[in-house]
Amino acid sequence: MNRFADALYSIAITLWVGGLWAIGYLAAPTLFAELSDRMLAGQLAGAMFKWIAYAGFACGGYMLIFLLARRGWRAFKTGAFWLVLLMLLLTAASHFGIQPILAQIKADALPRQVMESVLRDRFAMWHGVSSGLYLVQSLLGIALVLMQERGRR
Repeated sequence: MNRFADALYSIAITLWVGGLWAIGYLAAPTLFAELSDRMLAGQLAGAMFKWIAYAGFACGGYMLIFLLARRGWRAFKTGAFWLVLLMLLLTAASHFGIQPILAQIKADALPRQVMESVLRDRFAMWHGVSSGLYLVQSLLGIALVLMQERGRR
């Protein structure tokens, strides 16, 4: 059973961090580059960000439980525990805090598209905050991967 739990921990890191990078830095920019309809590109990117947030909650939750089960209270003294917890907090802040703000700004801009409305600057500011948090989360994910790799040697 320990091998399975260890393997699942590695899979969780791979899924979450790989998904963050694939969606945020490959898929979403490709949508905006290739689709002429920016509103559609935004809707599709938003759906992908929603699903990677759900994956992050599942993977991060498992990883915290794994670390606590494996190390007990000593888990609180590990960098991996704090990286995963911080990544989860950033995911929650973005998904439950910033994304609803962006959705409300879009709704308030109707019938115009938000980038063609007076709310453009407000939307851009919150989108920038969201992008910054996502970048921090992505970099923490790389640190987590490297920490896992160092632990194998």
